[in-house]
Amino acid sequence: MNVLDRRYLLTAGPWRAIAYLVSTVPVGVAAAVPFGLLGLPVLLAFSRLQPVWVVPGVVLVVGLGPLVAVPLAQVERARLRLLGYRGVRSGHRPARAEHWLRTRYTEAATWREVAYAVLLLTAGPVLYGALFLVVVLVVGWVLAPLAVGDGPVALGLGTVSTVSEALPYTVTALLALPVLPYLFGVAAWAHGAVARALLGESEELVEVTRSRARLVDAFEAERTRIERDLHDGAQQRLVSLSLQLGVARMLIDEGTPAAEAVADAHQQAKNLMVEVRELIHGIRPQLLTELGLPDAVRELADRSAVPVTVHASLPGRPASHVEGTAYFVVAEALTNVAKHSGASSATVTLRRDGTLLTVLVSDDGCGGASPDRGTGLTGLADRVAAAGGRLLLSSPDGGPTTLGVELPWT
Repeated sequence: MNVLDRRYLLTAGPWRAIAYLVSTVPVGVAAAVPFGLLGLPVLLAFSRLQPVWVVPGVVLVVGLGPLVAVPLAQVERARLRLLGYRGVRSGHRPARAEHWLRTRYTEAATWREVAYAVLLLTAGPVLYGALFLVVVLVVGWVLAPLAVGDGPVALGLGTVSTVSEALPYTVTALLALPVLPYLFGVAAWAHGAVARALLGESEELVEVTRSRARLVDAFEAERTRIERDLHDGAQQRLVSLSLQLGVARMLIDEGTPAAEAVADAHQQAKNLMVEVRELIHGIRPQLLTELGLPDAVRELADRSAVPVTVHASLPGRPASHVEGTAYFVVAEALTNVAKHSGASSATVTLRRDGTLLTVLVSDDGCGGASPDRGTGLTGLADRVAAAGGRLLLSSPDGGPTTLGVELPWT
């Protein structure tokens, strides 16, 4: 919606603006009721000069305000579509149900939404009240000639008693009618701009997020291509070379220098095949691609030097790059358990919590894991962050250690 467009009156812009402004009224009334109840102690303190109510009132507004502001913000982001704003994203982080309150109350996005709610309930009535008075005034001036028959009529700027006295007001109002759609558009644009600034991610942050997502997808595609080329190209040629060397060993008499050289080359080819297979497995194991994360993690557990129990309950499969990141986390964590923890057992848990894939790796080792001790945790956290997730670590001295990762499901 562009108010400065010459064809603005011929577009859907004025109707979008009117729909946005009109729908603001029920939304504001619905938000005013709970906020009014929360702010009642503060109003009592100022109206009856009872300071004892100030502290409870502030505690209620600050403590319970986000519970009203967060759903209000969801409605407002949806209403911004009326103005042509598509995909205004929330600034909130994904949160598990049991951590929802703690996450929301520690986010800047939540308090921006509270600020928006306060503005809507304080500045909003002033703006919309002034707009309503202008509309009433213009309509009253247009209908003034019809109303003077019953006696003098007050028109805001004066009083008229005859049709001739009312005509100048009517002409002025008729000339002002084309201006009203622009006034509606400016008011809706101003309200929408404030809503976008306070309720959505900044444009820079959105672009950074999209850029990071594109990089993650590109890296994942490149890893898949390298894995496929190694599996279908280099590995197959090594298999063929190993077979040819094996045939050559059978054609050469044993005990000769040539036989020993061919046997040595044959053994090196087989060792190289093992190394290439391990390299392919480390890039992206075929089992992960074909069967999914739970089966790939169970294979990791079977290969681990420490006994590992796997608990996996995933309805469906997350995005490919999320699976790859989760697999890398488990692989790195189990490697750290085997090398540094001295643990006798470990547990891997995979589950979906709403929009999050949660990965927990626990062990009964000596604890004391820290990014400062060079156990690869910093790189692990960076890789998780690149996929839009976060890493949590609990590892007191003496153990146990729990490594948790939360990744967006899609």
